[in-house]
Amino acid sequence: MIQLSGLTKAFGERVLLDSVTWQISDGERVGLCGPNGAGKTTLLRMLADLDQPDGGRIVKPSGLTVGYLPQDGLTHGGRTVLEEASTAFQPLLDVKAEMHALEERLGDASIPAAEHEAMLARYSELQDRFRLAEGYSIDLKIATVLRGLGFTTPDLERPTDEFSGGWQMRLALAKLLLGQPGLLLLDEPTNHLDLDARNWLETYLSAYPHAVVVVSHDRFFLDTVITRIADLNLRTITDYPGSYSHYIAERDARLERLRQAKREQDEEVARIKQFVDRFRYQATKAAQVQSRLKLLEKVVPIEVPPERKRIRFAFPTCAKSGRTVLDLKHVRKAYGDLVVFDDLTLHVERGDRIALVGPNGAGKSTLMRMLSGSEAPDAGTRHEGHQIVMEYFAQDEATRLDPNLTVYETLQAGSPMHMVPMIRNILGGFLFTGDDVYKKAGVLSGGERTRLAVARMLLRPSNTLLLDEPTNHLDLDSKDVLLDALLDYGGTLIFVSHDRYFVERLATRIVEVGRGEAVMFPGTYEEFLWRREHPETAVTPALPSVPTKASRPSVHEGVSPSPARTQAQAARKQQISDGRRKERELRARKNRVAELETRIAEREQAIRDLEASMAEPGFFEDRERSQSTVRQREALMWEVGELMSQWEELSEMLESEA
Repeated sequence: MIQLSGLTKAFGERVLLDSVTWQISDGERVGLCGPNGAGKTTLLRMLADLDQPDGGRIVKPSGLTVGYLPQDGLTHGGRTVLEEASTAFQPLLDVKAEMHALEERLGDASIPAAEHEAMLARYSELQDRFRLAEGYSIDLKIATVLRGLGFTTPDLERPTDEFSGGWQMRLALAKLLLGQPGLLLLDEPTNHLDLDARNWLETYLSAYPHAVVVVSHDRFFLDTVITRIADLNLRTITDYPGSYSHYIAERDARLERLRQAKREQDEEVARIKQFVDRFRYQATKAAQVQSRLKLLEKVVPIEVPPERKRIRFAFPTCAKSGRTVLDLKHVRKAYGDLVVFDDLTLHVERGDRIALVGPNGAGKSTLMRMLSGSEAPDAGTRHEGHQIVMEYFAQDEATRLDPNLTVYETLQAGSPMHMVPMIRNILGGFLFTGDDVYKKAGVLSGGERTRLAVARMLLRPSNTLLLDEPTNHLDLDSKDVLLDALLDYGGTLIFVSHDRYFVERLATRIVEVGRGEAVMFPGTYEEFLWRREHPETAVTPALPSVPTKASRPSVHEGVSPSPARTQAQAARKQQISDGRRKERELRARKNRVAELETRIAEREQAIRDLEASMAEPGFFEDRERSQSTVRQREALMWEVGELMSQWEELSEMLESEA
């Protein structure tokens, strides 16, 4: 067990931790949460003995090994990937080297018998130690972890100097996992991982035998891995057993109770002060006034974290695009000898919500650039549909901001006039408050520039959005702002994200990129994973059989063909029949459109009613009721989306037939 006793840490006048007492038990997987700047990274560094507390102490068991993964900055050089990963087992490798040296010496016949016996005893001792520490499975462990984190077999023999910063961090993570320290501290471990590597890491950490403390802005990762949330806020730590989703509900309910207590305390203090001010100079009330003044001195003000408003807004209106949005046919793209795509065909229709998935380097960003038109294919064609208004958010979008504009001016430039009043609210949702809005874009950090670029994108009218890693550098609250906006977005969405929760909530189609292909899978990411793990269940639907000429029944079998007059009458009857059938179909479509409009209005009213009940004070105190209501609202939102899709398709058919 690791215990914090009266821990205090401050930077100047800013106090991060104030006499905090907290503990971590062996085998626990703790998610460390809290607002930006609360001190999460500082706490991890103190647990790793890289920073020292100003007061109090951290009590650890003797012999406890601690492994710490920072957010970035680790590099390796001078070895291959396999050699670097093997250093996680250095004590065992030293044992193995000594065993090999003894094996060579034991073959020397000139060694005296007594020394030979001592060598045999030492060799037996080393062999037992090597076997008990599972030294014979070192190679298998290394291969499993490196493959899980995305390294290929050829990568193992490549020098580590050749790898980018993101891959260097993956290698550092691999070494930590292989070393299996008694306390594993991970600061944003998923920052440099693609979805497959994240999925593997979730499974690995869920079975990790020792204590883990994780800081992450990936909601799905936290829900899957952790067993307890530690909320670092207002200079103290509050524990919430269970998943991240459970923590959110419990935290909101606790904050509501705290705010209510604060309101009651403020009202009581105001009443006491009013009494004191009214009777301060009346001798008959002197004793009561003094009593109340002493009472005021004993009051400990209840501290409540600043309430962060939930930002909700609608995208700027934009004309609807045609049914076909983008079409790539027989596209080829290569960079020198590296062929990224060969004979790629991809069709995107209005209303599609497509997530591009695949390992890093598979070509997702290349495909996004070709879809956006910013990069042309080497061969094949790109067709853009009718009335497309496209907004493309590239991975390096933050570098394209004008450094001379302020934060506010950056959003104001290019925004429709009716969206200007929303700028302050949107900036607040992306952590730009107070005087932050007057900072020049050129002085912002990389994370701040990314947040500003995302906010700018939300204010521009479009009916087709292409987003390449928009969630990088966003905290959980900012991700929620972006996610809510995209859930309400009525256009076509194509995006790349390594945030599993983001992909699960948004995508209705998955495109797997890799091996020179881009394969479309209808359905959610979870359904895509299931299909990939169970390929034997994929069934190709049989085409309907068309009867041959010989097998088609004849109306008048055995009768000779009708004369021309009879054929003309039959043709007129057929025309009348076709006309009536079309009228019935048109009437049915109009009725269906009216029915859909009624159902959409009913569902939207039901959603508004649920949202009104969710806004009531104390709503989240009843956990069962609140969770049920939230699930009902989500189900209705999905139903409205499906009904709107049907309504748009039928309305377009009616317009074309008018």
